[in-house]
Amino acid sequence: MNGILSFKSLFFSLFFLLNAFLGTAQDTLSTKELLVADAKSAFGGLKYAYSRPLQWKSKDFLNAGAIILGSAALYTFDEDSSDWFRKQEDDVPGLLKETGYYLGKPLYNYSINGGVYLFGLFSKNEEIRRTGVLLLSASATVGIIQSISKTFVGRARPVAGLGKASFKPFSKEAGYHSFPSGHTILSFTTFYAIGKQFNNPWVKGGFYTLGMISPVSRLWSGAHWLTDVALSVAVSVVVVDSIDKFLKNSGEENKFSKNRISWNLEMGPGTIGFRGIF
Repeated sequence: MNGILSFKSLFFSLFFLLNAFLGTAQDTLSTKELLVADAKSAFGGLKYAYSRPLQWKSKDFLNAGAIILGSAALYTFDEDSSDWFRKQEDDVPGLLKETGYYLGKPLYNYSINGGVYLFGLFSKNEEIRRTGVLLLSASATVGIIQSISKTFVGRARPVAGLGKASFKPFSKEAGYHSFPSGHTILSFTTFYAIGKQFNNPWVKGGFYTLGMISPVSRLWSGAHWLTDVALSVAVSVVVVDSIDKFLKNSGEENKFSKNRISWNLEMGPGTIGFRGIF
């Protein structure tokens, strides 16, 4: 537990210090006005994400088809891959396994998302506040999806020993709540959303890697099949991208963007520095 708390403290410290440089824009409305506007934006993002399938075009259907075909291919390896991952568990450091477990736990995950938003709200930092709105809206969206799907699908977990094709729809037993992976969908949604705010590929990749700790830890423990995790990651990406697009097009994001300088951290071979955009 101490290791988890240390990890969370380090994460918050690094994230907030980094964003203090990356987003220097200050909002001019009162905290109450910002809170009301953000609540509307978050709810609007949730509605937008759920309504997107009704507005899909040919490209979207092709992407959905690719995800389904890819999942079908992974399904053939579900049992073999599960056996392999579970054999690795004894060699995995306990801190890494616990970190993956807690990052996908709703209490801890929503605490991170809420913490990011509240920091942006009370500091009147537009960049962090907007990221917080994205996090809260996306996590609420995927949270509802995974809660309903677990019961509706009723897939047996690998540890149940019943095989990858065992289903018991509408079961209340935890052993039949394998799909989707709640830890995966919450954890990856959070870190994918944060990573999208950075242009630097190393910073972006670092957050995406953090987001994958929880999914892999669930494979090690035998709590989920590979297809459970893969589809959960896909859902996270689709939802975050949808809500991110909504926030960018809604007009709320640029409402307070006049007369400000946006600072971006840039790193490359032999170089590191900040670039200000007027």
